[in-house]
Amino acid sequence: FHFRSTTIMDASKPSAKMGRRGFSIRDTLKDVKFDINDPQFIAFLVAIFAVVLTYVILKLFLRQRTARRSVLLLGLCDAGKTLIWSKLLYGRKADTHTSIKENVGDYQTNKGLLKIVDIPGHERLRMKFLDQYKSSARAIIFVVDAMTFQKDLRDVAEFLFNILLDSVVSRSNPAILIVANKQDKPMAKGSSLLKTNLERELNLLRDTKDKQLDSIADKTVTQSYLGKQGKDFSFSQLTAQIDFAETSGLSDDPSGLEPVKTWLASVA
Repeated sequence: FHFRSTTIMDASKPSAKMGRRGFSIRDTLKDVKFDINDPQFIAFLVAIFAVVLTYVILKLFLRQRTARRSVLLLGLCDAGKTLIWSKLLYGRKADTHTSIKENVGDYQTNKGLLKIVDIPGHERLRMKFLDQYKSSARAIIFVVDAMTFQKDLRDVAEFLFNILLDSVVSRSNPAILIVANKQDKPMAKGSSLLKTNLERELNLLRDTKDKQLDSIADKTVTQSYLGKQGKDFSFSQLTAQIDFAETSGLSDDPSGLEPVKTWLASVA
């Protein structure tokens, strides 16, 4: 048998390309030559850039999603918002009156924690508080009194119209649940009739607003448009998720708010 002699480097005597802890990465990289015209090298850089860009976008999306944890309870006065808020958070009815400030509380779902914000319905206060909380809105529950909405239809539709065309709301595109509340009352109307009436009234309101804008001399001002031009308005034309439900906030039956609880779990 013949053995090949091998020279073994003495570990106690580092070479010129070794530091105190072994091979120097800096010196090793000096020996590597990068050819920016090499297709494989360019493909490698593109792949690295794509991974980093995807990570940054995902990070920003998750941060924004986490930041927007508020669910806004909106609607006219006496629609039953505060009662719904109380039963969602504390499981019981509370003595309510016309609110002059917001009510805020945490609501736990099986997918995470939400902040439920009950916005006052008074016409002089509601837009002020909406402006305060709309940037954090993950979802909106628009509560309508199912007994009186036909009498208050114009006011209900105008408030909803302003919400849907708000620039911040449009940009964040929160899910929206429109609730026909007080179903425990004998004269309450259902959600399907509410939807039909709202679509018709929003269509009329949109036409009225357009005619008012046409009379403005400055045509360079760009205005948002609700739905699709040239077609009668319907909620299906909107990019936001719009759902309808029927609730019984005053009822002692725990199932009275079950549609809202199910919906909240789906948007959490």
